[in-house]
Amino acid sequence: MSELAKETKNSDLGTAPIGKLLFRLAVPSITAQLINALYNIVDRIYIGRLPGEGKLALAGLGIAFPIIMIISAFAALIGMGGAPLAAIKMGEENPRHAEKILGNCFTALIGLSVVLTTFFFLTKDTLLYWFGASDNTFVYANQYLSIYLIGTLFVQLSLGLNQFITTQGFASTAMKTVLIGAVINIILDPIFIYGLNMGVRGAALATIIAQFVSAVWVLWFLFGKKTILKIHLKNLRLDRSIMLPVLGLGLSPFIMQATESLIQLTFTAGMQKYGGDDYVGAIAIIISCMQVVLMPIMGLTQGAQPIISYNYGAKNYTRVKKCFKMMLLSAAVISWVVWAFIMVWPQALIYLFNDDPALLDIGVYGIRIFMFGLIIMFVQHSCQSTFVALGQAKISMFLALLRKIILLIPIALVLPPLFISTGMFGLTGTDGLFYAEPIADILASVTTGILFLIYSKKLLRTEEKPEA
Repeated sequence: MSELAKETKNSDLGTAPIGKLLFRLAVPSITAQLINALYNIVDRIYIGRLPGEGKLALAGLGIAFPIIMIISAFAALIGMGGAPLAAIKMGEENPRHAEKILGNCFTALIGLSVVLTTFFFLTKDTLLYWFGASDNTFVYANQYLSIYLIGTLFVQLSLGLNQFITTQGFASTAMKTVLIGAVINIILDPIFIYGLNMGVRGAALATIIAQFVSAVWVLWFLFGKKTILKIHLKNLRLDRSIMLPVLGLGLSPFIMQATESLIQLTFTAGMQKYGGDDYVGAIAIIISCMQVVLMPIMGLTQGAQPIISYNYGAKNYTRVKKCFKMMLLSAAVISWVVWAFIMVWPQALIYLFNDDPALLDIGVYGIRIFMFGLIIMFVQHSCQSTFVALGQAKISMFLALLRKIILLIPIALVLPPLFISTGMFGLTGTDGLFYAEPIADILASVTTGILFLIYSKKLLRTEEKPEA
């Protein structure tokens, strides 16, 4: 047996106590998710407090953010599609195939970077106006995005390949990838934005420098001696038999992230139509807060993914079930604590971005409604991420489409004119946008939970190996 095969077989993903293992992998993953949120959140906090232009600049960043989410989504398409498959192959004691998956994904991420950079440079002006830019906010959105696009390659490599570090059980190393970038970004932001008087351009420049350093860190690790799976030149040639399953499984997280751009488009355009620039700025803050508060749950599910994938490949279904139950319970606790905080003290989150009285009033009112569905959303995130970890591409893709495309966007388009035309309870068009989110969240979570109960029994019914 080769050294690589021995390292794979002896992985503690298949032997260590589930509780301790989940804690060891989830804590760095949660930390990494929270730190990762700082990239754009810190930019918005600094930009929102620019003297005299903070409100318009903040709205501009909110309009550019959907394109940033699309770029990140392509990294998830490859990284989160390939990493669970590599972990399953490790569980099957087939590390050579796992390394082929890693090599193919590395090549795919580089190719996607070239395509995405070219496409968005050619179309960004049109897209920004589609996404709700006004003549007042376009200049800020364009300034930020024009510089950010230069760092597309760094985003793809750091986000996409970091999944392969996590899936081997090196959660602390994966956390450092994000930590290094975030610290650099936080240090450089005030220097470029205020010290060098670069404004929005300075925020974008600080971000791409931070992403460059993160990408270098990831490559250094995956080409180094500490990793189990390495990037080899012989595995860089794209193989259809490898990439098709990667793309199939990666569609679910891709849709989850890419549709954030459609959500942003729907909400910013709707708020511009029914409320104006102040409402666009407020919804940009609320959506940013939503993404931050979901980070702990997403980090938890990412920490559980290697355990579930590895043991599913090894047919240790008892460990798969134990891990899922612990993940679900932990996600519930996190979700309920965050939900209670938002219901009691919403102004604390809004004030981080801007202290303008109009934005505070709109934000405090809207965030309680918008985030009400958090009380049950942990079910959808836990069950859907488990489907991905089990390699179930079709059901994962359907669930990714369900909440945002099938439910949220149609509801967000229908409710505002319905409220206006009927005068229902005195609710306005902007109220319709605020209420669309919790309605979609609750319906999607209930549906996902029911489907998981049905499908998980079938997936984990076959003969399993005895637990070590």
